[in-house]
Amino acid sequence: MKTLGVIGGVGPESTVDYYKNIIAMYRERKPDGHYPQFVINSIDLQKGIDFLEADDLAGMTEFLLAEIEKLSPAGAQFGIIAANTPHIVFDQVAARSPIRFISIVEAACEYAKARGLNRLALFGTRYTMQGDFYQKVFRREGIELVTPEPTDQDYIHEKYFAELVPGIFLPETRAKLLAIVDRMKSEREIEGVLLAGTELALILREESHNGIALLDTGKIHCQAAVNEMLA
Repeated sequence: MKTLGVIGGVGPESTVDYYKNIIAMYRERKPDGHYPQFVINSIDLQKGIDFLEADDLAGMTEFLLAEIEKLSPAGAQFGIIAANTPHIVFDQVAARSPIRFISIVEAACEYAKARGLNRLALFGTRYTMQGDFYQKVFRREGIELVTPEPTDQDYIHEKYFAELVPGIFLPETRAKLLAIVDRMKSEREIEGVLLAGTELALILREESHNGIALLDTGKIHCQAAVNEMLA
């Protein structure tokens, strides 16, 4: 079994979910009583946000690489970044990382393609919804990504950091998020929603809503990591 290295803490709530999912998925595949071995470097979320707010992607890259350097001496043979937004610099990081990293974007794209989904809404932080790092991967496979209206993007971004990252999950926020899904189904003819913010799946736990697939990118990422562990 390969040892996985995880860059976590971005944010902490979803890193806990990653931990639980990886263990559960591994034990489902290997029901022999053993547990997977992996190491987590839980980093400072605020530092990453500060780099993004300053549009300092070079600084973000160096910050992540410095933290990734700590994984290999701890025994990690490959890695994942347990979040979507840091993937804005994934290509730059992967090119210089001492160990191979599995992209959450690539894993989500493979999942959507395998299920024949061609038009998806993209929910996440403002950096993710307004960035191109999801778009370019899905465009390559002929999958169209549509983003919410600007006011809805503002709502999702605000609630993401003010509530979901600190672990606050309110029924009225869930209802509003699902209302955005319903509106995009009616007006934009989406087939599914990429929950491209790992905390979003903590408030939208179902696999679908009103016939619209809800794709938990964190869970998809975990499955890709377990596949590599057992490869």
